[in-house]
Amino acid sequence: MSELKDRIQKVIEDEPVALFMKGTPSFVMCGNSQRALEALRSVGAPVTAVNVLPDPRIRQELSSVSGWPTIPQVFIGGELVGGADIAEELLASGELREKLESALGSEYSAGEENVVDVLATSEV
Repeated sequence: MSELKDRIQKVIEDEPVALFMKGTPSFVMCGNSQRALEALRSVGAPVTAVNVLPDPRIRQELSSVSGWPTIPQVFIGGELVGGADIAEELLASGELREKLESALGSEYSAGEENVVDVLATSEV
């Protein structure tokens, strides 16, 4: 496995909620990424975002890890939830909050947001 793939896998496994998106929470570069982020924000999810735009290899490696071809990709507790449409559907049905509580516990709501650079050579 490549070093980049290892770092992507580490974010997915170690972060409670990982959002692979175009841009960052403070500078979103895609409407679908914005929709997924807003769904997560609306339930107070602690989001760790990864910007896939700096290098096309990020998207390639992410798709090989997840089996999902499009961006954004939402992971909760290491499990792929889906993209913007699925995140919004889960929000509307109440299942998004249930997934978060099931994976992270009922006290998950922190609403914290941070950004991880998977291209950086230091530890994630």
